[in-house]
Amino acid sequence: MIPVRGFENARVAVLGLGRSGLTAARALRAGKARPICWDDNPQARDAAAQDGFEIRDLSRGAVWENITCLITSPGIPHLYPAPNPVIASALAAGVSVDNDIGLFFRSLATPEWSQFESPPRVIAVTGSNGKSTTSTLIQHVLEHSGRESQLAGNIGRGVLDIDPPGDGGVIVLELSSYQTELARALTPDIAVFTNLSPDHLDRHGGMGGYFAAKRRLFAEGGPDRAIIGVDEAEGQILANQLSEAPGDDRVLRLSVTRKLTGPGWQVFARKGFLSEYRKGKQTGSIDLRAISGLPGQHNHQNACAAYAACRCLGLAPRQIEAAFQSFGGLPHRSQRIAEAGGVTYVNDSKATNVDSAAKALMAFQNIRWICGGLAKEGGLGGLGDGLGHVRKAYVIGREAAGFAMDLKGVDAEVCTTMAKAVAQAMAEAEPGDTVLLAPAAASFDQYDNFELRGEDFIACVRAGLEA
Repeated sequence: MIPVRGFENARVAVLGLGRSGLTAARALRAGKARPICWDDNPQARDAAAQDGFEIRDLSRGAVWENITCLITSPGIPHLYPAPNPVIASALAAGVSVDNDIGLFFRSLATPEWSQFESPPRVIAVTGSNGKSTTSTLIQHVLEHSGRESQLAGNIGRGVLDIDPPGDGGVIVLELSSYQTELARALTPDIAVFTNLSPDHLDRHGGMGGYFAAKRRLFAEGGPDRAIIGVDEAEGQILANQLSEAPGDDRVLRLSVTRKLTGPGWQVFARKGFLSEYRKGKQTGSIDLRAISGLPGQHNHQNACAAYAACRCLGLAPRQIEAAFQSFGGLPHRSQRIAEAGGVTYVNDSKATNVDSAAKALMAFQNIRWICGGLAKEGGLGGLGDGLGHVRKAYVIGREAAGFAMDLKGVDAEVCTTMAKAVAQAMAEAEPGDTVLLAPAAASFDQYDNFELRGEDFIACVRAGLEA
């Protein structure tokens, strides 16, 4: 655990007692603060009380007297679409609001670091799509290379739950916009921006607010190295704002749509080949086509980002390539779960928005596509060329009929349930086909999360193969 520093003997309110909130309360207590905890869920309150925490309804009375700070969980809105009433009352009382990410960055470094030969480093990864794969791939390369590393944040362990890093240790953080938008301290050594596409727009008040939340990791944090995907306008302007000149190699530009040129530092992938250029000369390359854990252009973008981060740590291109070869991918992200009768079955349940689903569709040919769920703002127009790879769509979800109607020019069958969709796709699939779950929608109409949706798909496929 990382004990929180700077709040000794202070009363600190904690709102939300899920994984991050309860861990924050424990880390505050470990740093000799006095946490005052609240959650609307009585079971969460009971669990915290059994752990010895003081429980107090933060929505009642003059609660903010003598409270130094409010720590809130990422899922609780503080501005859009409307502030949570507890946060609103803290703001009105002038109490500072922070989250566990802010506590982590203010507490990580300790006097003991002066004894280390190499200070620990933090790599923080954000963006709309590919954060989890990129973060996990970076940590996989570090482990493969014998470097001490830990993975935390929006994936793996909570940031305050990890072990204090040792000499030369590396902490890899996946950070969502919910985490970056409020943290009062953001000081990674290396920061990565993968890409940007519409998501969580109600929470951020539109695309401008969404981009601003991501941008804080770079503008507030001032990382030593910034790795920026420049295939969208937002990435281009972010890289431009962070660069002092075209040859400023503190900023690494990434692309999977074009060759990058110029005097700076670039990593790009074209036709399955990753290339690194620095000061106008090629300094590394990897053939990504045969790496089964990184299929498709979207995973090539993840590979570029992970490669760049590891190069910033001084790893050699061949070290990185060797580690890529053994990367198996992540569950629910272009996860190959079976191949039978010439048909491949792929679980990409994490494709919860149109952009990520489009990238999954572009990664395969002759697709029997299982899609549907709670559609997000903006419709399905962004699926673009990926629809040309679809032989037939099998639509699930409570609003399956309406979802199917929006799939213009695609043969779509309304199945509603996963079991029926998988059974129908398996019955009609031919050798060379891929049965792909890439929903392009949230899961909450039928499942508690995308992981359960993916697990249901896997179970239905395995049952069908065993029948």
